[in-house]
Amino acid sequence: MTLKGFLQVFGVIAVVMTLVPLIAADFWWIRIFDYLHIQLTLLTLTAIAAYFIRFDIKRAEDYIFMVVLLACFLFQVVKIYPYFPHGNYEVGEVAEENFSNKFSLYTANVLQENENPGLIIADIKKQNPDVLLFTETNTRWKDDLASIADTYPYKVEIPLDNTYGMLFYSRLKLKNPQIRYLVDDSIPSIHSVLELRSGKEIMFHAIHPTPPMPQHNPSSTDRDTEMMKIAFMARDSEIPVVVAGDFNDVAWSATTALFQNVAGLLNTRIGRGFYNTFDATSVIMRWSLDHVFVTEEFRVVDFNLGSDIDSDHYPLYIELNLEPDKAEEQRPIPATEDEIENARQQIEKFEEKSREDAKEKE
Repeated sequence: MTLKGFLQVFGVIAVVMTLVPLIAADFWWIRIFDYLHIQLTLLTLTAIAAYFIRFDIKRAEDYIFMVVLLACFLFQVVKIYPYFPHGNYEVGEVAEENFSNKFSLYTANVLQENENPGLIIADIKKQNPDVLLFTETNTRWKDDLASIADTYPYKVEIPLDNTYGMLFYSRLKLKNPQIRYLVDDSIPSIHSVLELRSGKEIMFHAIHPTPPMPQHNPSSTDRDTEMMKIAFMARDSEIPVVVAGDFNDVAWSATTALFQNVAGLLNTRIGRGFYNTFDATSVIMRWSLDHVFVTEEFRVVDFNLGSDIDSDHYPLYIELNLEPDKAEEQRPIPATEDEIENARQQIEKFEEKSREDAKEKE
């Protein structure tokens, strides 16, 4: 193969990887390409730069090929640009910090097989958050974190050995905390009203849906359905809402965008930077799976990654200030009827599949 032929193959790979995520299918080998937009943008830029080496100004085919590569690159940049640290925040910075309306959240996927809890305990002591959310926690992790848990009077603990256990600790009063299994009787989510120090109440949803991976789930249907169900809960809430956890999805995917729009939520990451939480063990294959979405009543005081805790995720730390008087300044655009219908269809598709599976077991 000639050098030019090799470069053309390299470019075609970049084009194909750009187009695959546009396929409206929930197979894991399609949805996995949603994650790779940062890497794909760099790959396409490399392909463009490399192809210039053998670019022939007399060949129309070279112009066409370059235009296609540039179009792919532009599409990819547009996708991820909101997550550059450009300062155009979707959730604005705190205007009037009020201790009684402020709270901090530390959320971390600890990696169930991780046997070094000392690192996360040290990081928590450094951050001193008001609310803790841990995912991938089993009974051993519950015991390992007991010294920290003892300093938080309110707690919801669901230790599981299937990598979907959750531990939720709070210094803020929890009202009517609920554990729900929205799509699977082994995949919990936590829902509770939190009472801020001012006495004002907010709704908190903690989630950790399954990823579209063959060892977990061959399709994204379960994950997408859980996210849509949470979206409608947030949409129907009469008080400010926070949704946090390991979403097993990137912020720029069509699923997360639909979730955010239907729920009427804002992404605290937009304008601040990628803050990639996964994979902490890789330098190149990194993207953000852990998120904090909020309604327009909130402002961000601080947003950062935690320290290395020997997990494949970095923890996410955020301080939020409740400022309902300024909510109108960042109110999200309402979801369209088509978006709401798409979300409902996603749930109906899952429920129909569940009914079929139940009949087969009879």
